[in-house]
Amino acid sequence: MASVLEFDNVSVVRGGNRILDSISWTLDGSDRWVVLGPNGAGKTTLLQLAAALIHPSSGMATVLDETLGDVDVFELRTRIGFASSALARRVPSTETVLNVVLTASYSVTGRWNESYDDVDVRRARRVLEEWKLGHLADRKFGHLSDGEQKRVQIARAVMTDPELMLLDEPAASLDLGSREELLGLLTGYAEAPNAPGIVMVTHHVEEIPPGFTHALLLRQGTIVASGSIAKVLTAENLTETFGIPLQIENQDGRYTARSLVS
Repeated sequence: MASVLEFDNVSVVRGGNRILDSISWTLDGSDRWVVLGPNGAGKTTLLQLAAALIHPSSGMATVLDETLGDVDVFELRTRIGFASSALARRVPSTETVLNVVLTASYSVTGRWNESYDDVDVRRARRVLEEWKLGHLADRKFGHLSDGEQKRVQIARAVMTDPELMLLDEPAASLDLGSREELLGLLTGYAEAPNAPGIVMVTHHVEEIPPGFTHALLLRQGTIVASGSIAKVLTAENLTETFGIPLQIENQDGRYTARSLVS
């Protein structure tokens, strides 16, 4: 399948600090990538580039066959699904769950004077059902639990039928039950034949859903390892990435890691 994301020797420099350094990376439409690394590794910046929210300081970044710097990013962003806690903070707490998902059609975070066709409302309700949120359609977003808000964010990103899906720490801060429920839903989405290319940022291998195919490890803005998930998620690579001796295990497609330092 053709690539939906291609970074060629991309660097991002902010305030004299090199946040990403000479990143070359390609993602095909059938790929499901997890991006791992410690705090400050450049994961969020990588995702912002993929979402066309920022431009590279050098190198070439191509998203959905469009080169950043030569394209109307506002139009490009409508083709990308992006779920993040930063976006959730811009959603009015009094907005209903249905409207949070529905307003993705106009790339706004609160219902105003825009109008929607019945087909849009039906799709929004169908997406809510798929993510086990149908019973919350009329609930206010600010009244939801963390786990429910995370799923609403993803449902909103799915609403526009994106060509690229970006997930920024979707399981962060969730309790065990909420995390496992979300990972089950993400597994089903990742394994669906019509799903787009997916990139998910996380800090923990335990949060990687089965069905993800590739991994990218970052440390201090550079790539430690990149490729098929089975080859990349090794004790050696994780030890180099996180700077502490680590052991990793894989059981039935789920990963666990622990320190070898007693």
